[in-house]
Amino acid sequence: MLEQYVKKILTSRVYDVAVETPLQPARQLSERLDNQILLKREDLQPVFSFKIRGAYNKLAQLSPDELSRGVVTASAGNHAQGLALAARELGIEATIVMPRTTPELKVQGVRARGGKVVLHGDAFPEALAHSLRLVEQEGYAYIHPYDDPDVIAGQGTVAMEILRQRQGSIDAIFVPVGGGGLIAGIAAYIKYLRPEIKVIGVEPDDSNCLQQAMAAGERVTLPQVGLFADGVAVAQIGQHTFELCQNHVDEVITVSTDEICAAIKDIYDDTRSITEPAGALGVAGIKKYVEREGASGQTLIAIDSGANINFDRLRHVAERAELGERREAIIAVTIPEQPGSFKAFCEAIGKRQITEFNYRYHTDREAHIFVGVQTHPEHDPRAALVASLRDQGFPVLDLTDNELAKLHIRHMVGGHSARVDQEMVLRFEFPERPGALFNFLNRLGGRWNITMFHYRNHGAADGRVVAGLQVPDDERHLVPAALEAIGYRYWDESDNPAYRLFLG
Repeated sequence: MLEQYVKKILTSRVYDVAVETPLQPARQLSERLDNQILLKREDLQPVFSFKIRGAYNKLAQLSPDELSRGVVTASAGNHAQGLALAARELGIEATIVMPRTTPELKVQGVRARGGKVVLHGDAFPEALAHSLRLVEQEGYAYIHPYDDPDVIAGQGTVAMEILRQRQGSIDAIFVPVGGGGLIAGIAAYIKYLRPEIKVIGVEPDDSNCLQQAMAAGERVTLPQVGLFADGVAVAQIGQHTFELCQNHVDEVITVSTDEICAAIKDIYDDTRSITEPAGALGVAGIKKYVEREGASGQTLIAIDSGANINFDRLRHVAERAELGERREAIIAVTIPEQPGSFKAFCEAIGKRQITEFNYRYHTDREAHIFVGVQTHPEHDPRAALVASLRDQGFPVLDLTDNELAKLHIRHMVGGHSARVDQEMVLRFEFPERPGALFNFLNRLGGRWNITMFHYRNHGAADGRVVAGLQVPDDERHLVPAALEAIGYRYWDESDNPAYRLFLG
């Protein structure tokens, strides 16, 4: 199988539209990690993503009759723009079905490259179903974003370039994974020619379809996928891609949202370019691998796979990057409600920079404060900060890994309500689409009183809500069924210590 794919990769027709992207040293990151880190800059493609390679190669393999009928796909991301540009270069019609909720930036990106956009449905499954109906109705050829041998071969040209550009030793290549087209193509080429090089997939920890499939020995479908790294938000690895990955990918590493944000900052610091969350997975994976293995003196390559990020998402990236680098701690501290307490606390913090400070009067005896403090993973880790404060008599709760605290509580510190009892606290994520928030409020508030509500949207495809519901004890058993009927991902945070301290 590998030999067949290598032949397809070597004969792929990608350079009519794609460019050979540089393999660029990340000098600051290399120095920090004590390894040579190289970035394969696929964000520099004409559509700011590697997807142009596979899309064009697939079109180049179609017969004249298929080309004359036109092509179709469903996509809200990089594949859509890649296919539109590829089709324009070949002088054929490309229809891209996109959900109505697709950001205008991406819709305009497809139209600017000659694609015909059909907006259908509020989510990707509806767009996909419509695109398949168009295949039946119009006779279009369907161009799959990843699970097609010609698409895989087109993406595999990334590996061909790497081996040509780097003649010396390579210890491992770290590849972002969604549906698996990129890593399958890279693994096929690398393992045939340089089998000693590790090929390591990197996935978000809430979208790890390849990692779970490799553990199970078969393709699995994730019940839900995280939406932050939308470029790899895929519930099931492809069939063709899994056949290659199962046998030729060495391992899969998962990373958190905070670690992805930190990697975006790392790439910016070295290149002055801003990558999308999926594009930064390779760097996030390298950092985790180096820490786990204690690696030094190795040559490690990260595929910087794309730069299609909405500008308004950068606020969330900036907010979480320091946490991902372990350069900020989020803590809750209880101090006496008396003159001099704030001064004593500030003295206990010492020369550390305070990044955030939230306070609300609690009782005549004590006050709870929500604080962000700069730390350093080596010189001043957050564990040392917490231990120091406790040694000086301050009750401290470390909230740095507490999603409710980071997403909501930090913006809501406002004291407790003495008049609310029997309160349940629930955290939700739901796809942003017309009417979604109204639907959420209508279903939740129809039966039980909403006692607290906080909503955040980071310009992404998902909205985030924390809500308090006043539910009598004899009705608690009805809540799970009601939540399942809404259909949104949720967590019961009623016992979350951050809630108990500041809002409960």
